[in-house]
Amino acid sequence: MAIPDLLARKLDTLPDRPGVYLWKDAAGQILYVGKAKSLRARVPAYFPAEVQETPERAALARQIADLETIVVPSEAQALLLENNLIKEHKPRFNIRLTDDKSYPRIAVTLGEPFPRVLVVRRVNLPGARYFGPYTDVSTLRQTLKIIRRLFTVRSCHYALPDDHPDRPCLDYHIERCRAPCVGFQSREDYGRMIDDVLIFLEGKTADVRARLRDRMIEASTRTDYERAAQLRDALEWLDQLEQPQAVELVGGGDADAIGFARDGDEACGVVLRVRGGRVIARDHRFFEHVEHESEGAVLTAFLVRYYLPLEARAARVLLPFAPEDVEALGELAAGVEWSVPQRGTNARLADLAQQNARHLLESLMIESFDIEERAADPVYDLGRDLGLAAVPRSLVCVDISTNQGRDTVGSLVWFEAGRPKKAEYRRFRIKGPGQQDDFAAVHEVVTRFLRRRLEEQQPLPDLMVIDGGKGQLGAALEAARGVGCDQLPIVSLAKREEEVFLPGRPDGLRLSRRSPGLKLLQRVRDEAHRFAVSYSRGRRARRTLTSELLTIPGIGPNRRRALLERFGSLAGVRTASAPEIAALPGFSTRLAERILETLKPRA
Repeated sequence: MAIPDLLARKLDTLPDRPGVYLWKDAAGQILYVGKAKSLRARVPAYFPAEVQETPERAALARQIADLETIVVPSEAQALLLENNLIKEHKPRFNIRLTDDKSYPRIAVTLGEPFPRVLVVRRVNLPGARYFGPYTDVSTLRQTLKIIRRLFTVRSCHYALPDDHPDRPCLDYHIERCRAPCVGFQSREDYGRMIDDVLIFLEGKTADVRARLRDRMIEASTRTDYERAAQLRDALEWLDQLEQPQAVELVGGGDADAIGFARDGDEACGVVLRVRGGRVIARDHRFFEHVEHESEGAVLTAFLVRYYLPLEARAARVLLPFAPEDVEALGELAAGVEWSVPQRGTNARLADLAQQNARHLLESLMIESFDIEERAADPVYDLGRDLGLAAVPRSLVCVDISTNQGRDTVGSLVWFEAGRPKKAEYRRFRIKGPGQQDDFAAVHEVVTRFLRRRLEEQQPLPDLMVIDGGKGQLGAALEAARGVGCDQLPIVSLAKREEEVFLPGRPDGLRLSRRSPGLKLLQRVRDEAHRFAVSYSRGRRARRTLTSELLTIPGIGPNRRRALLERFGSLAGVRTASAPEIAALPGFSTRLAERILETLKPRA
């Protein structure tokens, strides 16, 4: 494609340094913001022929008229600047973080002499500490209810101590506040209570319990039995809150488990907050416009734009897989331990976060009528293992079965959401060169199946699996191109080493034997093989029965069909009795005896 002269000069003078680049159209509008470890190496790559790999990237390249670059000291700084510029300009070709509205948060106004606990939607209170945001309002209300039950935080709006009422309000009389407004509670005592509130909001309920117990003993020692009773009741309430049926015990100390799920143009990121081995909160964000981005890039966008700005973060973050720019993330969050756990408690926590992300994404898509039922977890794992942009909710598998070059048949089984959908199973009697050539048979089955789906305007599967190796995969790809289905994802699964062959990849992909995605592929492949073998055996039985019965006078096509339907095979007819055969319509006892005599094994 032709590059404007001004843009070409800018490309020739790019520095070999980290930075951010902004693509602009002819009107000066920002189309895309990106970051690079080396501007000189990254930016010119938008214009060679490979830019046409995705329609979106091609559309971006066609609209580019100008370039602006910003050089920064490090890749980590580039990552932050990229995030800020995307938020400010909202370019149309960048990943967009949806639901980026003002979710409610809990604010503790530490800038005041007597802090309050408020629900806010904007982070603009001087000196305040924020918890949240809470995407689930019921969780927010429950948290506030617990705080008001455990602690005597004031609910008034006086600017204490300068502005105050003449007498305590109703909260004092119902023991919801100790009236610091009129001097009944000192600033130091109120401050210790606010410290407990902060510890509670951080999820450290064991520390809160210890503090409350110490104060209860202290109040009892100085014969302040009324205050000791209040603290005792608060402890009992906290014990109820800590029952296993209320909060799920998962172990693992303090951690934030990150979950991620993606399906086509939609994605969901989840943060599970685990404190003291208990899940205390779940936050999430939905993404859109991610179809042509790698999963690592989308996960990085979630971490930088949503997770890192959170105030209440754990020192240990569990990730579902390695994101892009891991080193840069380490620079942005010093002291944070990023890990991708493989086993043990941490792996279970990461898996729990994954399940939450999948659940939320499935719920979103079901509500928007994009899908009718939820996909099983192995379907997501298979999509990630194979690098598919969309989750293969519907997948088919093709298998060929033959008997020494005779009775060659093809089978196609359909799985929906990880389960067989037998109404969509199809059988194919192979004709022409496919009788003797496995590759030709695969080509014929794929061609006939796809052409029929297109003619009937039926949806195509999300993934097609071929039982075989690279040769069978090549035949299927050629057949798909022949009917205009170039974009249909097709892979093959070889039996011997259980290798998965993907288009454009010379070597097979070897998945872990414990991989749920591989187990799903094996299950689909085995079902296709079973279906093909049963069809091939049935055809062989029909052919054998027909050839034997052709020698018996009086047995025509209708009577042969009746025998086959009743007894299933030649062996079934041989073991039948004369009265059983004679009972069929159009048969007599004499004819039945003649059939059995003819089929009797010769000595």
